[in-house]
Amino acid sequence: MNNSNILISLSAYKEAENIVKITDKIKSQFPTIKILIINDESYDNTEKLIQEKNDENITIIQRPKKLGLGTAHKLSLIYAIKNDYEYLVTMDADFSHDPVHLQELLEQAGHNNFVIGSRFCNGAKSDYKGLRKVISIFGNFFAKKILNIKLNEITTYYRVYSTKLLKKLPYDELNAQGYSLGVRLVWLMKKLDAKLIEVPIHFKDRNKGKSKIPKLQIFISFFDLLSIKLKDIFMEQRFYEINKTYILDKTCHYCDQKFFSVKKNNIICLVCGKEKK
Repeated sequence: MNNSNILISLSAYKEAENIVKITDKIKSQFPTIKILIINDESYDNTEKLIQEKNDENITIIQRPKKLGLGTAHKLSLIYAIKNDYEYLVTMDADFSHDPVHLQELLEQAGHNNFVIGSRFCNGAKSDYKGLRKVISIFGNFFAKKILNIKLNEITTYYRVYSTKLLKKLPYDELNAQGYSLGVRLVWLMKKLDAKLIEVPIHFKDRNKGKSKIPKLQIFISFFDLLSIKLKDIFMEQRFYEINKTYILDKTCHYCDQKFFSVKKNNIICLVCGKEKK
C-alpha cells in the first residue's frame, strides 16, 4: 500500500510524556507516512516538542481548550477527506494503542472495509483489570447485541477508515462525544454495508500521564446506544453521494481554519469550538 495515501491521526491531551516516543515509533515503521496530531490545549509541552522535531510529515492542530475526543475524531475524519487521503488511521497518543499493530491493521484496509483493532477477538489481549475490565467487556457485549453488529470490539478508536465511505456519512448527526461517537460510527459503517474486520491487538493501560475518561461517559454512552436503536426502528438512515454536511468552503473568523460541524442548525468550528458568524 502506498503510504502517501494514508493519514495517521493522534488525539492528544496532556501527552507531552508520550508524544515524541509514539511518533518516533510510528515513523520507525513508516518513515514517510503523514501524521496529524490534534492537541487540546493542556499547557504542557506537546506542541513545542512536535515543533522541535521539525518533521514535514507531521502536522499539529493546536486547539485553544479541551474540546473532547468526539470533536477531535470528527475533525480527523473531515481533515482526511479534505486532504484527499484514501485511508485514515485513528489512534490514541498514550500508547494504549501500540503502533506495533499498524502494519496488520493496514494490511486489511480496503475501499469498502472498516478495520478495528480489537481487544476481545481471538488472539487479543487487554491490560485492563478489575472494574474497568468488567465495564469494558459488558459494554461491548451489550452494544454488539443491541445493534446486531458482528464485532467483539466496538468502543476502541484504533481504526482504519476508507475515505470513500467517510464521504457518505451524515456529519450533522455526529455530535456525540467519547465512546458514544465511536459506537455510532461503527453502526454507520454497518449501515453502509462495509466489511467489518477485527484485528487482534494488545491493548495497554497507559504507563505515562493519567487516564482522562469521564465517569459520566458510561451513562451517556448507554442512552446514546438506545437512541441509535430506536432511530433504526422508526427512521431510515441518511447517507450522501453529494455531501453538504461537511463544509469545506468556509473559513473560521476566529482561527482561520476550515473544518466545521453542523450542530442544531449552527455551524461550529472543530478547531476553536466557536460558532461561525
